[in-house]
Amino acid sequence: MLAQQFKAEITMANTNDEVSITIYCNTGKKARKKGKEARKDKNGKYKVALQVYFRPLKKRKYYATKFSFTKKEFKSTWETVKPRKEFKQDRKELNALLVKADKVAGSLANFNFEDFDRLMFNKRSTDKDVNFYYAKKIDAYRNKQSISTSKGYETALKCLLRFHGKDHINFLDVTIEWLDKFENFCIDEEDKSLTTVGIYARTLRTVFNDAIEDKTISRDAYPFGKRKYQIPAPKNTKKALAPEQLKVLFTGKPETPEQERAKAFWFLSYLCNGMNFKDILQLSCKNFDGEKIEFIRAKTAKSTKDQSTIKVFPVPYAVEILKKYGNPDGSPNDYIFNILDRNQTPDEQYRKLKNFIRLNNQHFLRYAKTNGIKEKISSYWARHSFATMAIRKGASIEQVGEAVGHTNTKTTQGYFAGFEDKTKKELGSNLLDF
Repeated sequence: MLAQQFKAEITMANTNDEVSITIYCNTGKKARKKGKEARKDKNGKYKVALQVYFRPLKKRKYYATKFSFTKKEFKSTWETVKPRKEFKQDRKELNALLVKADKVAGSLANFNFEDFDRLMFNKRSTDKDVNFYYAKKIDAYRNKQSISTSKGYETALKCLLRFHGKDHINFLDVTIEWLDKFENFCIDEEDKSLTTVGIYARTLRTVFNDAIEDKTISRDAYPFGKRKYQIPAPKNTKKALAPEQLKVLFTGKPETPEQERAKAFWFLSYLCNGMNFKDILQLSCKNFDGEKIEFIRAKTAKSTKDQSTIKVFPVPYAVEILKKYGNPDGSPNDYIFNILDRNQTPDEQYRKLKNFIRLNNQHFLRYAKTNGIKEKISSYWARHSFATMAIRKGASIEQVGEAVGHTNTKTTQGYFAGFEDKTKKELGSNLLDF
């Protein structure tokens, strides 16, 4: 009777009309009908359960709680407006349990006990674990031919598994403490940077979000965010060369043909709006009309709806590079540079691209060192140097962002290495020039 009385109260609040949720105290009514005694705990009290009834299937399920009461105690807990002081905390906790159960049931478009169990009690799923969602993500990016991103997820998962020490990771294994230990493992044992840790952690956060969206896990299991695990976001090192360094590298004489080619491609990137090497190698003859280059960044071509065309007006030096190392006058669909082949698979193109960039960086770094440049320069420096030099020469953040293909000026701001001391001094000295 007591359970039935409270049942009416909670059912009115439930967001899923097909489900009723009650606090059920098994006082033995059903058991006595069968000639049996009700099950009591060691203190002689009746156990209390959460009862969930799914009307369409006429199926009910009981979930044990830590509570047990005598008939009088249970009545005092629920039937009085103000329960006795010793039962206030029990009532509060049971109410919280009901509210959570009601919220979980209401969140399911098609109620079923399997999903309810998983979301309500974070029950482990043997098939839809962290590995499963990483595999989904990897396959999705491969199907979009975003090989670099899929490889990134593969690398992250391998590192997570090395730390975990098991073949599979369950979502409930990944706690705040677990993530803190993973961060230390990456830095202390694998000699990785905080930037790399952040990259790996962001893939894991995406996997968690996918699992929550699928209702595989409850949002309560989410370990990221405020007052939880904070993904490392170290301040970006400004990878831009100073004007005098750029002049030294541009006017210098390479010692080998490999260094000469490395210099040519680095400055081609710098002079073409900081175009990254992947976009350079994927340029087709139809992208260059003799005066300008028009292309869509490979990074955004498959991932955003706003696929803005970037226009580059190459200076004569850049045009010379296009002609010396490529064939800009070939058939429209031919690549300008004979590095990639359209008959290659995405994986083959990815390996070719990575190998070309690696070798180019090695030879350009050697060339830079022989010219007194101590920084560990790579292809990324050409893009950052273009953005910084353009802003220093008077271009706005918005103009440079459009030139490099950024949709957010904050990203462009991250490329800018700041103004030189000379410019800063001039700003101050000119303040009185009225």
